[in-house]
Formats: sequence, structure tokens, C-alpha cells
Amino acid sequence: MDIKRITSGLLGFPLVLIILLIGNKYVVDVALSIIAILAMSEYFNAVSKVCNPVRWVGYLSCLSISVIHLVPIEYLNVVVTLGIPTILIILFAQVIATEMKTNFKDIAYTFIGVFYVVFFIMFVAFIDGMPNGKILIWYAILAAWGTDIFAYFIGKNFGKHKFSKISPKKSIEGCIGGTIGALVTMLIYTYIANTYWGMDYSYLFVTGMAIILSLLGQIGDFAASSIKRYVDIKDFSNLIPGHGGMLDRIDSLIFLAPFAYTLFTLL
Repeated sequence: MDIKRITSGLLGFPLVLIILLIGNKYVVDVALSIIAILAMSEYFNAVSKVCNPVRWVGYLSCLSISVIHLVPIEYLNVVVTLGIPTILIILFAQVIATEMKTNFKDIAYTFIGVFYVVFFIMFVAFIDGMPNGKILIWYAILAAWGTDIFAYFIGKNFGKHKFSKISPKKSIEGCIGGTIGALVTMLIYTYIANTYWGMDYSYLFVTGMAIILSLLGQIGDFAASSIKRYVDIKDFSNLIPGHGGMLDRIDSLIFLAPFAYTLFTLL
């Protein structure tokens, strides 16, 4: 049993709980912006082995999460949509201004990082800002962390068949167990929400949502592993004992967040 992994998880969970339950959307936005900066730093440190990322663009993009709900709602879609090509224009302007000392590979890795970290984390902020967002956001968290926890314990104790060379420690049994664990956890959460908080969420819809989000979260986990394997590192950092870095901890959550937001609009 990994004592460090369990201990850091138990210590970190109350902090997440306090921020999400007590903090308003502006507090959550600032917290997510700080998380994004940490994750972006880890990503840049990783890919700096193969390129020279434009760090200032990445970090400035992270700060944009902290003010996302200061934008009037009627302009939010336009601002976010225009933000993506604007970042790309700025990056190419850097190439021109430095006379290609910053090259295409540098800005390509930077742009992927901004999209991967900032844009995906931004959807966590969008979920928190939705009607009943404080309830809905836990579906996304349970889909990600529920999958991770159950996949870890099932895979560690019953895993026999390896899933992919991208992440050799992961097993087919662990992946299946993770999805089942997330499903059961989310159904229990739905019962609590419907019984005690006056919600009327469909168990059938939540079942489908749990399976989709769990599978997407696992793809996110493999996506992060593919980056680490490419640059030949085990973890993005040692920030969280037993878990690695911030990006190691949130890779599943941020990958499923845009899809969770879309499904929540239907729930």
C-alpha cells in the first residue's frame, strides 16, 4: 500500500472541498488559475527537453482563468473563441520579432500546452459557474478521481493483462474497475442529490454520463503518460508525494471537463 499516495490524497481533499463549497465562482477561478500556472510550469519543464517554449504566453494565459467570470456572460463565448486564434497570432508574432530564434516547434509545443492546460481547466471554471454548479462539479471530480482510485486498487490487486506500452503499470482490469467504481460512486451521489438537495437527475442519464466521462478521463491519463514517455520522465514533478505533479493529479479531470460541461447542459 502506497502510504504517501493515500496520505497526500487525504490531506489534499479537504482543501479542495473547502474551496469548492465555500468559495464563490471568483475564488474558484483564482484557485484554478494558480493550479493552471503550476501545471503549465510542469508541462513547460517537461517539453523544454525538446524545445524552447514561450513561457510568458503560457503563464499569461493561465492568469486569464482568474478573470473569466468578470466578462459579461453575453460576451463570454466570443472572448473565449477569439482567445484561441489570438494566442496563435501572438506566438507567430514572437517568431517574427525574434527573427526565428523562437521557431515553429517552440510555438507549436507552447500552443498545445496552452490549449491542453488552460482551455481545459477553464471548463472546470465554467462548470462551477453553472446553475447548481456546486453540485454538478462533483460529478466531474467523481468521474475523474473515482476512476483513478478504483483503477489503482483494482489494478494493483487484480491486474493481470497490461493495457498499453504508453503506461505499462495500467491493466485492463484496472481500467474496467475504474469505470465501474466511478459509475457506482456517481449513482450514490445522484441518490444523495435527489433525496437531500431537491434535484431530479435521471439515473439512466447519469449512468451513461459516468461511463463516457470515466473513459474520457482515462484517455486523458494516457495522454499525459504519452507526453511523459516522449520526454522520458516518470512524473511531471514531485509536488504531491505519491501522486507526482499537479498535472499528474488533474490530467483526467481537465481532459473530461469540456465534455462534462456539455453533458451538464443536458442534465
